[in-house]
Amino acid sequence: MVGREKFDADLNQVQSLLLELSNTAIDTLDNSMSYLFEKDIEGALAILDNDEHINHLEEEVNDRVILLIAKQQPVATDLRRLMVLVKIAADMERIGDYACNIAKETIRIGKDEHIETIALLEEMRSKTIKMLKQVLDAFTNENMEEAKSIAKLDDEVDEMYGHIIRTLLNTGVNNPAQLSQVTQLSFVCRYLERSADHATNIAERLLYLLKGKHYELNN
Repeated sequence: MVGREKFDADLNQVQSLLLELSNTAIDTLDNSMSYLFEKDIEGALAILDNDEHINHLEEEVNDRVILLIAKQQPVATDLRRLMVLVKIAADMERIGDYACNIAKETIRIGKDEHIETIALLEEMRSKTIKMLKQVLDAFTNENMEEAKSIAKLDDEVDEMYGHIIRTLLNTGVNNPAQLSQVTQLSFVCRYLERSADHATNIAERLLYLLKGKHYELNN
């Protein structure tokens, strides 16, 4: 196999590994929310146990990229792609961390009766997961228009975040006995909002990959 063919084959392997990491992180975030709604403590504990696997996948992406750079001495466009892969892997690993944080809040809430405000998190969860799946699809197909549309979804998630936090604060003021769960659900809301921000980051990285210049989609 000649040099270029070997490089392309190795690059495809790294990209496949990144897709595995991404799908795992997205599924883990989605599952963590299901376990929260279902008060599934065992499921939440399984999320924590799975975090090491996500971390390992990110490390493997990084290690393979370093090896490719060291052995193949890629040209500028290839180097840009490799750097984007590393950054997207970091975004996805962080989403896995947020899933773990949600699992921890689920464990803290335990079997306590949920406050009514928790229902507002379902739509935010759906929108965030939609964003992540869409940006992953955009990256896989190198679809620039699909990546650009992520910004609108992020604005919608930000609006949800503001509304839910205000509602939770009002609940805490009116029902001091529920303040602990209000605090925990506020954290969950924040983790979803940050996950959506990472989807926007990935969209921006794809635009950089395709156009060779940096874009800020939400400015």
